[in-house]
Order: sequence, then structure tokens, then C-alpha cells
Amino acid sequence: MTALDALKVGIAQCFALIPGTSRSGATIIGGMLFGLSRKAATEFSFFLAVPTLVAAGGYDLLKNRALLSAQDAPIFGVGLVVSFISAFGVIRWLIRYVATHDFKPFAWYRVAFGLLVLLTAWAGWLDWRD
Repeated sequence: MTALDALKVGIAQCFALIPGTSRSGATIIGGMLFGLSRKAATEFSFFLAVPTLVAAGGYDLLKNRALLSAQDAPIFGVGLVVSFISAFGVIRWLIRYVATHDFKPFAWYRVAFGLLVLLTAWAGWLDWRD
């Protein structure tokens, strides 16, 4: 993968700024449109998530630092370890899945969920606004 390929996938990731658009979906599909294999595009998508998630977590900790104390450190440590282990397992499974399957089930899920959101909003059952 070249730096130009990485830039192209990064630009594709910008489509995730559109509400309701999956960041990983945008980067994976963008990578595939630019010639990457499904597996390579998926792996790169997860690599792109790391700085974003670290920055968001750091910002949230900084923003809420007044609510934290040293006594919170053990529970944060447990949460970090458990989330790392579960994320590692799920990502490993997903990369294997993506290498052998296409994205049609995910696309149909997104369409069905979008229709469900529209139906519940139209019927007044749920208010989806902020």
C-alpha cells in the first residue's frame, strides 16, 4: 500500500461525516474502490480507527477530568483490558469473515434499519432528533 493509497482511503473516510454513515464501511468500500482487496481494506480501516479512538478517548478523559479520581484507575484498567481482548477477538473474526464473504448482508441490514428509523419517525413512535 502506497502513501497515495492511504490518502485515498483517508479521503473516503471523510464520507463518514455524513450522519448515519459507517466510518469503517466508508473506508473499506473506499479502499476496495481504489483497488485494495477486501482483507487489506478491512485491516487498514481498523488501523485508521486507532488514532481516532485514542484521540476521542483522550479528549473525553481531559474534558471530564474533574469527575475522575485516583480511585477510578483500577476500574479503568479492567475496562481497558477487557475491551482490548474483546475488540481483538471480534476484529480477528471480522477480518477472516470479510476475506471470504461479501458485504451484502451488511448492506441489507443498513437498508432495513434505515427504513425502520424512517417508519418510527414518521409514525411518531420515536423522536430521533438530538
